[in-house]
Amino acid sequence: MKKLILTAFIACVGFIANAQTTTQPAAPENPNQADIKFEKETHDFGTIPQGTPVTYQFSVKNTGKEPLIITSASASCGCTIPDWTREPIKPGKEGYVKATYNAASPGDFTKSVTVMSNAKKSTVILYLKGTVKPNDAPAAAPASH
Repeated sequence: MKKLILTAFIACVGFIANAQTTTQPAAPENPNQADIKFEKETHDFGTIPQGTPVTYQFSVKNTGKEPLIITSASASCGCTIPDWTREPIKPGKEGYVKATYNAASPGDFTKSVTVMSNAKKSTVILYLKGTVKPNDAPAAAPASH
């Protein structure tokens, strides 16, 4: 039984060792491809009051020679809602990626929005950060009986 297992093991290893892998050649780089450039990739809101949604609009420019298409913008959590320019951004023109953060929880925050496009750098991560100041809760009145 041990010889059978050992023989099967050696046969498998030999088969795997002889397996050939093929790789696809890299696609040639398109010199005219759209290119994405954000004015800034991080926005600091500073201190904001709890319960107050805040919005920042990131400015994006197409520095390539073909139209830039933002295919998606997804937030790192449900507390941040992204929106973006849906139509193609022509070369040299600007668009936007807007993010609204719902400041529900007090404390420091850093949230991200991942932007996907047809640009040379197809994925860009934008960041929102700041501190949510808690609302002053009214003191509870003593219960009277």
